[in-house]
Amino acid sequence: MKKVFDKAAIDKIAQVLNIVPKFKGNNYRFVIINEEAQTHISFEIYPDIPIGKKIGNLISVYTPNSHLQLHFCTGFVVSELLGEVTFIGEWGGQLSGLIIEKVGGCSLYANVDSKLLSGDFTQLGPEVMLSGVALSLAEHILPEAGG
Repeated sequence: MKKVFDKAAIDKIAQVLNIVPKFKGNNYRFVIINEEAQTHISFEIYPDIPIGKKIGNLISVYTPNSHLQLHFCTGFVVSELLGEVTFIGEWGGQLSGLIIEKVGGCSLYANVDSKLLSGDFTQLGPEVMLSGVALSLAEHILPEAGG
């Protein structure tokens, strides 16, 4: 299994989100505070931990009103332009993506057919198109794409 979250990866994520993570023994904790919107979220990256009988990566997001997790994160993509990090989990042609924004936003797309990412978005309904567009940034890191 390729190591996804080494020190360089954590530094890259921190740079794009403009925050300094705290190492907590088995995880890195990030806290994003948006004073203008008076909101905050925090998330933790657990690299290479036991999840059931396997070793994998876990991303856990906490907001005042929700708790989201992405198990077996297989990669991530940072976007300086958008000010966000997209964490990806891929299994059997299905893709889940957890997007953390520098301004404190968070989106989750689960079990998306990875074929949607390279398809014609104009042929999709708007409710489906959004997930394809949001996750298309990560298409190059999927196993089928050689990433």
